[in-house]
Parts: sequence; C-alpha cells; structure tokens
Amino acid sequence: MDRLVNTVRPYAWGSMTAIPELLGIAPSGEPQAEMWMGAHPGAPSRTERGSLNELIDADPVRELGQRSVDKFGPRLPFLLKVLAAGAPLSLQVHPDLAQARAGHAAEEAAGVPVDAPHRTYKDANHKPELICALTPFDGLCGFRAPVEAADLIAALGVDSLKPYVDLLHAHPEEAALREVLTALLTADPDEMAHTVAEATAAADRLGGAHAPYASLAHHYPSDPGVIAAMLLNRVRLQPGEALYLGAGVPHAYLDGLGVEIMANSDNVLRCGLTPKHIDVPELLRVVRFEPVDPTVLRPEASPAGEEVYDTPIDEFRLSRFVRAEGAAPTDLTGPTPQILLAVAGRPTAGEVALAPGESVFVPAGERAELSGTGTVFRATVVA
Repeated sequence: MDRLVNTVRPYAWGSMTAIPELLGIAPSGEPQAEMWMGAHPGAPSRTERGSLNELIDADPVRELGQRSVDKFGPRLPFLLKVLAAGAPLSLQVHPDLAQARAGHAAEEAAGVPVDAPHRTYKDANHKPELICALTPFDGLCGFRAPVEAADLIAALGVDSLKPYVDLLHAHPEEAALREVLTALLTADPDEMAHTVAEATAAADRLGGAHAPYASLAHHYPSDPGVIAAMLLNRVRLQPGEALYLGAGVPHAYLDGLGVEIMANSDNVLRCGLTPKHIDVPELLRVVRFEPVDPTVLRPEASPAGEEVYDTPIDEFRLSRFVRAEGAAPTDLTGPTPQILLAVAGRPTAGEVALAPGESVFVPAGERAELSGTGTVFRATVVA
C-alpha cells in the first residue's frame, strides 16, 4: 500500500485551525478548507511511486481491480476529503448523471473553456456526496415545507418579503418553491440588497431560529441567497453522524469539520451565497423542488467491527472502524481500491503507522490489515 501526501486547498471559507489541529501542526495563517485524497486531476495525492492518477493511468486494472474498471472505467470513482468549514459555503446543487453528460457535451460543443468563470459543467459525471461529522457540524439541506419557510420569513416583518410569503402558501408546493426561488434570483439587485439588509437587522434582533441567517448575511451582505437559505432545512450533525446529498438537492455547509466523500466530479450549480456565476435557467432545470425531511445517517455496525454508512449509489462506500486497545487485527483485503484515513489514535494499516489526518491507498487485491488503536475511515466502491 502507498502512504499518501495530500493537498490542502486554501478556499476563503475554510477554517484557520481545524485541519492543522487534526494533523497536529501549526496553522499556516491562511484558511485551510479541504484536504483531498484521491486521483482527481485538480490535486491528486502523491506517493513514493508517483502521483496517484499517474499510477492508475499506467495500469488501471492493477490499481483499481477488474471489477471497478469494468463498472466505472479506468479511473478512481471517488474523491475523499477532510472538509473544514469556518464560514458558510455557497448554496449549491449537483446534477444527475444524464444532466451532467448532456450539459458537458453542450458546453464542449459550444467551445466554452473548461476554466471559464461561466462554465457550469466541468466534466460529464454526477456528484452525489456524503458528509460525516468529526465535530458538531451545521448545514442546510433540502427544501423545508413551504408553510414553514413562510412562517420563518414572515416573522422578520419585512414588507418587501410579503409577496414571497404569499407565494409559499400557494399550491402545489413544488410550484410555490420554484416561483419563490426564481423570483429571488432574478430580482433587481439594488432592491434585493435593501431587502436583505432589512431582513438581516430583523434576524439579528430576533435571534433563535433566525440567528443562522443573520450570520449568513454578515458573510454575504446583499446576497439573495440569504433569503433562499430560509427555504431550506437546517441540519445539525453530531460527531459520527452523516448526511447524504443526492442530485438536485440544494444544500450548504455552514460550520464544522467532517470527512466528505463524493463521486469524482467538479460539477456544481450555485444558488447563492457566492460572488461566482449563477446560471439561473440551468439551475432551475436541475433543482428538485420538493420538500424533504433530511435523514441523518448513523453507521450500521457489522460483526467485524466495520460501521457502514448506507447510501444508494455505487461510486463510493464509506465506513469507519473505532478500534479499542487490544482489539484483534482486521483483514480489509478486497477486490476494489481503498483509501484508509486515520482521524484519531495511532492505528496501523499493514506496516504503515498512521497519525490523525494521515492516509494510505490500498490497490485492489493487495493485502490490507488494520491494527492498533484509533478511528479509521475506509473509502472504497461497490463493484
């Protein structure tokens, strides 16, 4: 197996301290948002044999196994991350596979450069994802019932928001949500800035359930995403709990440290809380305008001590091992590629001792035994 050297991305919303504390190093003085583990071309992990994407390109069957190559092609199907949100991420949604393929093909045919600010589809893949909390973790996920959103917005007492409140009481619910989000994203910017300022003052005064949205507004003043965020469910995860995000579900991470795994894609359509491009027509085509009750996932333990987070897709499978002192070694040898990430203690993968934040890549079929004490996340595929 290969010890990984991973890149930390310094996005502006990242925490200054969370990832350094996990790694046991001094903060760098800049935000440290995501540590990437995998073979994504944007920041592939490095090994003593070369970068992980180069190793896979040279011999995909040896590194990934025949099953994975047959099902997903000659690339690692997932990207594993440690995500540290010190400020809210953009309100966003991801396409399904058919939408990603069609959108990518259309932009390629139109000659839109892949690094253009207005480019929507960076690749032809979908991006389902799972976030598992390492600390208390705060986020927004899926539309709340429109009448609940109406009550939350109405309590602000802002006259210019009353038309949105009225729309949210209309039926069917899906049409009401679509109309309100469309109106927010296409409103006159100056008028919306004034509305958001009034809403922020009211949310500051009210506190309680309105406090998160006041915080959003202080990070993104005048952004219509502040009001759009009130349409979504607030979700708070405790360590070990997780949230699965499928295609079309609007979401945003607000604060906390977690392990994130996703299909290997960069496709993001933004809805707000960002200075970046928002493709409103495409966004409205991709978003699923249906109220949902977000399901908080808790791992299901197996007799072997593996705790699995159950998700409905095959590109990734995330589990963890919480190993106590004196526990017998666990054989993790399997026919698919794996990344093992330590987050606590001093476990050993094969002959590689792992400190918190360290990881290894295990090629398909290579013997892998987990021993020692600590907590280890295991990322692989279902093939």
